Amino acid sequence: MNTYLRILSYAKPWGRFAPGYLIFSILAVLFGLLNLALLAPLLDVIFDQNGAEKLAKYTALPEFSLSKDYVVGTFNYYLLQTVNEYGKFGSLIFVCIIIIISFLFANVFKYLSAIVMAKAKAETIKNMRVDVYKSVSNLHVGYFTEQRKGDIISRITNDIQQIENSITHNLKIIFREPFTVVVYFWLLIMTSPSLTLFTLIMLPIAGVMISEIAKRLKKRATQSQESLGRQLNILDETISGMRVIKAFNAVGYINRIFSKEVKNYADIDYGFSKRYELSSPVSEILGAVSISGILIYGGDLVLNKGTLDASAFIMFMAVFTQILQPTKAIAGAVTQFQKGIASGERVFEIIDTKPTIVNIPNPRKLENFEKEIEFRNVSFSYGSKEVLDSVSFKVGKGKTIALVGPSGGGKSTLANLVPRFYDPDEGEILIDGIPMKEYDFNSIRDQMGIVTQESILFNDTLHNNIAFGLENINEEEVIKAAKIANAHEFIMQESEGYQRLIGDRGSKLSGGQKQRVTIARALLKNPSILILDEATSALDSESEMLVQDAINHLMKSRTSLVIAHRLSTIQNADEILVINEGKIVERGTHSTLMQHDGIYQKLTAMQGL
Repeated sequence: MNTYLRILSYAKPWGRFAPGYLIFSILAVLFGLLNLALLAPLLDVIFDQNGAEKLAKYTALPEFSLSKDYVVGTFNYYLLQTVNEYGKFGSLIFVCIIIIISFLFANVFKYLSAIVMAKAKAETIKNMRVDVYKSVSNLHVGYFTEQRKGDIISRITNDIQQIENSITHNLKIIFREPFTVVVYFWLLIMTSPSLTLFTLIMLPIAGVMISEIAKRLKKRATQSQESLGRQLNILDETISGMRVIKAFNAVGYINRIFSKEVKNYADIDYGFSKRYELSSPVSEILGAVSISGILIYGGDLVLNKGTLDASAFIMFMAVFTQILQPTKAIAGAVTQFQKGIASGERVFEIIDTKPTIVNIPNPRKLENFEKEIEFRNVSFSYGSKEVLDSVSFKVGKGKTIALVGPSGGGKSTLANLVPRFYDPDEGEILIDGIPMKEYDFNSIRDQMGIVTQESILFNDTLHNNIAFGLENINEEEVIKAAKIANAHEFIMQESEGYQRLIGDRGSKLSGGQKQRVTIARALLKNPSILILDEATSALDSESEMLVQDAINHLMKSRTSLVIAHRLSTIQNADEILVINEGKIVERGTHSTLMQHDGIYQKLTAMQGL
């Protein structure tokens, strides 16, 4: 119930929808009820069931009152007048016209209430999608290494779609149908209290059976959505890694993995359907049993005890059959809700996940980087695996510090700590002598530019990729940055120029072109601190020359932290730190380190330097 109410909270303020919906729904139900209420007096008057002495009291209009007798008396008065003037057949036409008008109004108000609810549904889903997307974008970087990307995407897409289909789609049932049932039962009570009581005894049996079926659906619904998430994850990995799959002739292998998961989903969905589809025949059978019981009991009241008129009994049965439809709709909605509730819980898991990287109350703003970055006895672990062990060093303003060493030594982790993608487990990082945690982390990142081995680009124009995240940037500034990054020439070779769409993840560009675009992006930001994480390691020699030249322009007068496997690119660094197994094992300039028989000298020898 809490999950359901939380989903509905996304349509707040309900003042925009509730008043109109309630008014239209009430009018729709009342006009629908009028059609059934006309049935008994119609039978009595048209077919002389009341007798002359009973009809005599309808020769004058009754005094106004909020009662059933006033409504019936008024209707019978005008009906009797019509019978006297136009005959019974003419009065039958009169009643039919009233029924048509009543049906018209009932359906017009039903339509209007549905339109209001459709707006509420659209608003609910829109707000939920925006909220979950904001929550995902605010999560710490580590969350995305711990979770399957496909499952995250599935929660934002499939699960919210399921919420829309199973919960918000049935809002009108949950809000309107119970009111309909209550009003119809009121009419039944007015017609025959004893027969209504007998009906109320029989209906809970159906409710208990339907609720038992609904309970068993939730577990299957959760398993179904989790399986969809795994399928989406496999699809994402397949599309991203298609070259590797083809190269290793692994199409059959990946097909078997996907087919296994699809079969698992099909089995879960089949199990869900068996239980879900059971609710309809169960409700139909129980409805038939209920009607049969009411026919027997009501028939006894008419035939043997004489406490109920035949016309009233016919109207009672007509109203009761109308109750069955909204009751069945409510039962169906309750069972269908289980998928939506399961999906809602999965979505709220993301929304409720708190990022581990947060600002302290009233943090400082890093307006300008003035002196140095200091690592002071920094240790860090991914779970139980220690990656950094008491690392200490300083990066002075305008200096270039290079990090080298064997793979897995902790170089990239050090680089990720500087923009505060993670926080150290022990020790601290200081900027201008102040602990990093005292700064607003957004103001820290405003001072930084990052270029990684993998060029992160978006399916947008070249202009927008270079100006990414920056406001009020004109084309001249973009072109200037692209020229310095050696990107302008290849950009202008295309007819669209800077307005060219580069495809998903920049798929229409070569590796060197993508890297130069990311460097242009960093140049345009004009950061004080620069982080280069193996920015040229994946390039061919020609592309490396162009990219390295762009990097040299980028590094001018900036504080730089450079991770490099190609040691030729960092020989001019102010200091080189050799990282191995989470510790700084060597440090110094290129010439100093070459004088020692250590890891750095061995690495340079391996690369023929």
